Amino acid sequence: MKENRVYNFNAGPAALPLPVLEEIKNSFLNLNGSGMSVTEISHRSKWFDDIINDAVARTKRLLNLDDRFRVLFIQGGASMQFCMIPMNFLPKGKSADYVNTGTWSTKAIKEVEIQQKQINVAASSEDENFSYIPQDIQFNPDAAYIHITSNNTIKGTQWASFPETNDVPIISDMSSDMMSRPLDIDKFGLIYAGAQKNIGPAGVCMVIVREDMLELVPDNIPSMLKYTTYTEKNSMYNTPPCFVIYAIQLVLKWIEETIGGLGKMKQINEQKGKNIYSLLDNSSFYTGTAASGSRSLMNVTFRLPNEELEKRFIQEGIDNGFMGLKGHRSVGGCRASIYNATSIEAVEALVDFMKMFERKNG
Repeated sequence: MKENRVYNFNAGPAALPLPVLEEIKNSFLNLNGSGMSVTEISHRSKWFDDIINDAVARTKRLLNLDDRFRVLFIQGGASMQFCMIPMNFLPKGKSADYVNTGTWSTKAIKEVEIQQKQINVAASSEDENFSYIPQDIQFNPDAAYIHITSNNTIKGTQWASFPETNDVPIISDMSSDMMSRPLDIDKFGLIYAGAQKNIGPAGVCMVIVREDMLELVPDNIPSMLKYTTYTEKNSMYNTPPCFVIYAIQLVLKWIEETIGGLGKMKQINEQKGKNIYSLLDNSSFYTGTAASGSRSLMNVTFRLPNEELEKRFIQEGIDNGFMGLKGHRSVGGCRASIYNATSIEAVEALVDFMKMFERKNG
């Protein structure tokens, strides 16, 4: 730990890179010589123009986006996207394929059904309590789009690779693994990510949309729910959350310049995952809840022999500076979220603590 900071394994809002927090601290009262905080500057000023344009440019470089893709910042979180996507891209007479891999997929499906639009649940892992990612899915070749959730924070599952869809565009909720690895961007028509899990503080959703998708946006939906409203105004149709976008810009800078890009980021995340999953695999005390081929490199979910031991584990973790190890309230158990900003050293410290707890209680 540094400067009395704990090891942060929260699922979201989650850990941010320490260098980013230090840069925010050092510039908070006077951003780039403006004499103002980033929370005080006008979103119409050159200072903020520089911030948002740099965030867009870094996103494009990190993901190798060409001119077909637009990078947007939209308020309302990923949950707002659940309803915006069918509003914009699912016209009457068409159907969309959804893959249900847990809570967030289920919520996305519900928002389509509220609008009474046509949907096909092409695959689901509900039969095994969402502990795996479905494979060999037969998608409808005439689907308007295919929706997936790339990482399930609650159940600890993740798409290791993305499905073949025969040119039907994939729309993916990447809230909890955005910028954690390189992507084959040609598969995707739209990607969206609530910032607060892996790329910044809460308050905005990053959306990456392919230009041809925008041609499908109808005129007869509210302005704030149309993607074209944001593309036409560089995400500044109304006042955006300036501070959050500034923090995202700094996180992207950290990934690009300090880490060395998404290839390096993936290697670090794989090492963290290997460290903690190796412990689970070799323990008769801890039990991972996700199927081995579907395990998340962002959220490691596990159980102890009984709930009393889990409560003790979580409390002793807090006492020893390990925060956020309690599983989601809907499923219980334990969870360590090891997003980009969680260091290898933090994971190694957690593994040592888990071994010690097992020796005492196993």
